Amino acid sequence: MTNLRDVKEHRDLVHVPDLNEQVIADFRANQGMVGGPYEGSRIMLVHHVGAKTGAPRVTPMSYFPQEDGSMVVVASNRGAAANPAWYVNLMANPRTEVEVGTERFSVVVEEITGKQRDVVWADIVAIIPAVLGYQKKTSRTIPLLRLSRVS
Repeated sequence: MTNLRDVKEHRDLVHVPDLNEQVIADFRANQGMVGGPYEGSRIMLVHHVGAKTGAPRVTPMSYFPQEDGSMVVVASNRGAAANPAWYVNLMANPRTEVEVGTERFSVVVEEITGKQRDVVWADIVAIIPAVLGYQKKTSRTIPLLRLSRVS
């Protein structure tokens, strides 16, 4: 659960609202806390701009706080062959905003690479071993992104 995918369900021809929209509404209504399958998870809302479309987007993501105050997100795309669209968007426009709890603030995004990535990856796997399964499903190295607050 490193990023939340769009999930649509139909039951008796009644449309259940998009999961991301539900999580966003829950997050904002409850000072950054969400329920359901993501209850207890650290969730933030990441604002980004479509690299091709220029359209504003908001994506709920699980994050891992770091000792230096930054936050790391995992671009697993559940082990798909391609990186998630939000990864492409953040790499094209690395200065953006996030909502964490009741705060909204600017961040700069950078990909973590090399030995530093190995250390952070090991920490994340220790917390959520399922990300290892995502890595085994794909030949790409799953990117880790650091989001650091800017003044």
